[in-house]
Amino acid sequence: MGGSGLPSVGSKPNALCPSGISLIGKFAGTGARRRNQVNFNYYRDKSMKYVETTLAVINCIGAPVCKYLGYHRNHDDYVRKFKSIRDELKCKTEDMELQLKAELLHPLGKIPKKGVHNWLEKAKAMIVEAQGVENKVCNGRYLCRARNGKLVEEKTGEMQTFLDKSPNASESLVIDGPNVGFPLPTSELVGEKAVRDEIWKCLMQEEVSKIGVWGMGGVGKTTIMKHIHNDLLKQSRFDKVIWVTISKDFNVVKLQDAIASALNLKGYLAEKSDEVIRAVILSAMLKRAGKHVLILDDVWDEFSLEEVEIPEPSSSNGCKMVLTTRSKQVCNRMGCKDMLVRPLSKDDALILFLSRVGPNTVQNKTIMPTLELVVNECDGLPLTIFVVAGTLKGQNDPIIWKNALKELKRQTWMVKEVEDKVIERLRFSFDHLKDDEVKQCFLYCALYPEDFEIFKDELTECWIDEGFIDEMDSRQDMKDKGHVILKRLEDNCLLEDATSDWPRVKMHDALRDMALAITSMNPRYMTQAGMQLKKLPKEEEWRADIEKVSLMRNSISEIPQDMFAPDCQLLTTLLLQHNRIEKIPDSFFANMPRLRVLNLSCTSIQSLPDSISELKELTTLLLHDCGRLRHVPRLSKLQGLKKLDLRWTIIEKVPQGMEILVDLRYLDLCCTYLKYIPAGVLSKLSRLQHLKINLSNTKARVEEVLTLQNLECFEWYFQDSRELNKFVSAMKQSKKSLVRYALQVGQRHMGGRINDKIVKIWGYRFCEGELIMLPLDIQDLFINACRDLRSLSDHIPCLENAIDLRFCTILNCQDIKCVVSWPFSSSSTHPFQSLERLDLYNLPDLREVIKVERFGSATSSILLPPASFSLLKVIDIRDCWSMKTLLPHWLLSNLQNLEEISVDRCDDLIQVLGAPTSEGEEIVSDASIKFSLPKLRELRLYSLPELVSICSTSGVMVCDSLRLIHVHGCSKLKRIPPFVPLVGNGQPYAYAPPSLQISSITQWMESLEWDDPNFKNLLQPHFIDHYFRNR
Repeated sequence: MGGSGLPSVGSKPNALCPSGISLIGKFAGTGARRRNQVNFNYYRDKSMKYVETTLAVINCIGAPVCKYLGYHRNHDDYVRKFKSIRDELKCKTEDMELQLKAELLHPLGKIPKKGVHNWLEKAKAMIVEAQGVENKVCNGRYLCRARNGKLVEEKTGEMQTFLDKSPNASESLVIDGPNVGFPLPTSELVGEKAVRDEIWKCLMQEEVSKIGVWGMGGVGKTTIMKHIHNDLLKQSRFDKVIWVTISKDFNVVKLQDAIASALNLKGYLAEKSDEVIRAVILSAMLKRAGKHVLILDDVWDEFSLEEVEIPEPSSSNGCKMVLTTRSKQVCNRMGCKDMLVRPLSKDDALILFLSRVGPNTVQNKTIMPTLELVVNECDGLPLTIFVVAGTLKGQNDPIIWKNALKELKRQTWMVKEVEDKVIERLRFSFDHLKDDEVKQCFLYCALYPEDFEIFKDELTECWIDEGFIDEMDSRQDMKDKGHVILKRLEDNCLLEDATSDWPRVKMHDALRDMALAITSMNPRYMTQAGMQLKKLPKEEEWRADIEKVSLMRNSISEIPQDMFAPDCQLLTTLLLQHNRIEKIPDSFFANMPRLRVLNLSCTSIQSLPDSISELKELTTLLLHDCGRLRHVPRLSKLQGLKKLDLRWTIIEKVPQGMEILVDLRYLDLCCTYLKYIPAGVLSKLSRLQHLKINLSNTKARVEEVLTLQNLECFEWYFQDSRELNKFVSAMKQSKKSLVRYALQVGQRHMGGRINDKIVKIWGYRFCEGELIMLPLDIQDLFINACRDLRSLSDHIPCLENAIDLRFCTILNCQDIKCVVSWPFSSSSTHPFQSLERLDLYNLPDLREVIKVERFGSATSSILLPPASFSLLKVIDIRDCWSMKTLLPHWLLSNLQNLEEISVDRCDDLIQVLGAPTSEGEEIVSDASIKFSLPKLRELRLYSLPELVSICSTSGVMVCDSLRLIHVHGCSKLKRIPPFVPLVGNGQPYAYAPPSLQISSITQWMESLEWDDPNFKNLLQPHFIDHYFRNR
């Protein structure tokens, strides 16, 4: 039975099936379990994927949601912290300003560090921005709590980071300014050596403290003193040389302001109105100026030094005072040793005349006899010689010379007074101008105050407004014509160049006297400019035949309501700018029917009288900088108006009837509160040449601007890059070229004059991949306070094609790591070929100027296009804390025109000029490396705590033009690299330029380590301790 395969007795077969089936079921069950396990694993994995995806989604959404809820929940805490940090920033700024003021006064001659000035400017802007944020948060709805909380938290972080990098109050906030003073422009000195030497001798003597240089107008007093002033600057005898021009309209306040201005401290007096306090402050200023020479030019009357609070010069304080005057009595009453400047001798007068009249005339022997007689008529007065010689320059016809001689004699034979004879001789040159328009342009200059320096661009604009320059195809052509006239007046010595920072001219006071004498008759002007008037001239002075009135730059505060209406039927020009006028009676303009030019700029006027609307011949209405002006009457009747300037007024809407002014050529609507420009207004002003609208809250369509075919000068604000790109693209398609423009994108910022083709990117946040288009003829790029900008190459690649770009300024951009990347992405063969100046300020993450994208090749083999950066003259770097090397060695060959390097507060900077490097290597041995910058004149290094070397360990600088090395706050810098010519290998150094200065503190200079004692001996005479030199 056992072999039957049946279950035996006692076995426990499956109750449901026979044992065979049970066995098969066993195997079948195992497969099912396996299938179930597989299915389980499959569904488990799939479920896990769903779970992971769900968790990922939750993470993606959850983190921002949590953050959002955190901003909402902690809103009030964020606001409290924000206010706390803002108040801390305010206090820090105020403390620093007070410390800066104190340091500027102890001693004088200091100027704020560039980094300090930049930090204060940024701090003020940040405080204003913080106030805007607070206003937004306070007025925000409850639903905006999270968004406002985020905004507040971000701004708090920005302010905290900014505060952490504030200038160290324990260090000085100032550096040395110009050593003694600035040289003055002057003409050559002929035949006046004797009196010049006598004045110089007295200045060098202790017993003479006050000197009076006197003589008739035009004899050369000012020229002599300008030469002495410039010579004093080269000496070390005096700590300061102060030049002040006084003029006829003398008063104590004006003189105090002029002296303070010469000391770069005018702001301290401007805040004080009390005469006693002003006097005390001025006295302290002059005493702290140390041993000084005060030169007062063009003094007409005696005055009390005590009243002005000028310390009495004496041998004990070592101070000197020199004044120039036409009166010997003034010298005597001021207690001065008087020195007479006499006219030139005949020989010296002839030499001076021949030097001015030109070589062709000198070589013409037939003219010489008459020429000598003409020189005699000049009576040895340098001014008259300059003017007459300038008039006859290039004339080779003997008849012209004989006629000139007759005119000179005829104009002076009946005049007895010497001063009047001078005026008549000067008038000879005026009469020979021939062109009436040039004569009118010259006489117009007399409308300005005496000795006033007039901006050239402003003057040519005025001539255009007056109609002296005929209509031409473009406004720029008219400006060019104006500059040609200016050049002619300068060449004839009727105007003199007064250029300092901006191109300016001025009239010699004798020439102004001549112009005023002419305009007292025909044409008749009434000129009382800059005479400190507090009231309008009396009724009898407003004569019926007056054509132009200038009352500019006075202190006139009101025009009484009951005042007479001046009866000036011929009046065409009324200049009232720079007064305190608040209101004008409606009847004031009633009897001025021919008025064409009205200038009320820089007054306190709040509303223009409606009677202005009746001035139907008005062509120019100037109201810029009227910071209280709210109302301008209807202008529809002024259909001849060509120029309307409302810049920096507070009008809220465009004057009614402006769309009718179809002859308008110049329109400035940069107004702080202007809200709306009606559609279609701009497009109707089809003759516009100059247009400025630069505000974010102005709803004006740039499409209308594109229809203005005559536009030459343009200023506009764009809210984002899309608008700017659209405009630039349209300009390219139309092939229209602007003479000047200022285009701005980002936050609102009120600009100044348009003098270049400039684009400003201000407070803009760049999106990833966002590109900005620029006009290809851009000359100036200004970038400030932009976020998420890491390189210009990333967002403004077209910049590499801007072959006319001359200036580039980047500041307050927290994220930028390099200025541009190389290789350049553009098709231009020579990117940045015209760049002259590069300014980089407060860029905390900036690592390098040019980032090299390495592709396995050594950086030492980098070769930029030869013209790239080849015209760069100035590099100014401040507050770039992450930069370690300023200029890599491979860049130097492109910088052969570099003249100035200034580095300030770059905390991590190790070296100025980097040595060659290779991929993955340290700086290689550079014992024979030459760093060639042949035109470098100035090297300024301030507050660089980690700076170890200027050009690596033992490199040699080839800098034959170097004239100044200024080092301050660079304690680890122990070596000045050789930079002067060598006689030969191993031979002593040949020479150092006489004008070379190495300025620092004595402790640093004593700590220097020298490779060659001969080099030390050569440079030691050129060391200057900048702590003591201005004390």
